[in-house]
Amino acid sequence: MTQKRSTAAVAITPELLLRKATLARTAVTRSKYAQRGLSHEAPLDHTTRLLLLRQLYLSHMEGRRFADALAIAEQMLGTQVMPDVARQDAARACLGLGDRAGAIDHLRIGSRVSPPARRAFHLWTLGSVLYLEGRYPEACGALSRAARWGTRDKPLYLAGVALARLAAGETVSDLAELRERLSDAACGQGYGQFVLGELCFALQDYAGAVRYLRTFLSRVTGGRVALQVSLSGEIARARSLVRRASAKLR
Repeated sequence: MTQKRSTAAVAITPELLLRKATLARTAVTRSKYAQRGLSHEAPLDHTTRLLLLRQLYLSHMEGRRFADALAIAEQMLGTQVMPDVARQDAARACLGLGDRAGAIDHLRIGSRVSPPARRAFHLWTLGSVLYLEGRYPEACGALSRAARWGTRDKPLYLAGVALARLAAGETVSDLAELRERLSDAACGQGYGQFVLGELCFALQDYAGAVRYLRTFLSRVTGGRVALQVSLSGEIARARSLVRRASAKLR
C-alpha cells in the first residue's frame, strides 16, 4: 500500500497538472490544477511555467477577473518565453479593464517581438483595435503591414485596409471585389463574417450586412469569455450596424 501511494505521488508532475488544467471544464478546476503545478516541488522549466501561468490567466479571464488576469500576463512576460503571446494575453486583459491604450501598447510590442509566422496576426489584431478606436490612418498602417506579412488570411487583411481607408475619408473603388474574395476564402468564416458585414453595409447591401453580422454575433457571444472580451469592440459595432441596417430595410 505504501509503495502504491509513493508511486502515485511521484506520478503527479507539473506536466501532468498542466495537462489536467488544459483539459479542465471549469475555470475553478483549471485554476486549481494550474496553481498546484506552479507550486509543485519539482523545478519548473520556463516553458512549463509559462503554460501553467497561461492556464491560470485563462481561469481569471473566464471569471472576468481582468486585473488578476493582467497580473498573471505580466508574470508570463517575465518567463521570456513566447513574449508575443504574453503581450496578446495582456492586451486582452487590458480590453477587459477598458484600457484600450494599454492594449494597443501591448499589441504594438507583440507585433515587434513575434516570430515571422505570427506577425501578420498580431498586426491585424493591432489594426482592428485601432480601427474600432477611430484611429483610421494608424489602422491602415498596421493592417497594410499585416497584408504584406500574411498569406492564407490576406483577403481578410486587405478588406480591413479598405474599410479603414473608407472610414478615413478616402475613396475605395474595389469594395465589391474585396467582398467576393473574402466570401470565397476560408478566412471569410469566423471573424471574417464581421468584416463581410461591414463591407456589405458600406456597399448598401443591408440584408447581407444583417445576415453576416448576426452570424458573427451568434458565434462569438456564445463562446469563451476571453474571446468575447477580445472582441468587445466588434460586438458593440456589429450590434450597432445591425440596428442601422435593419432600419434601412423597413
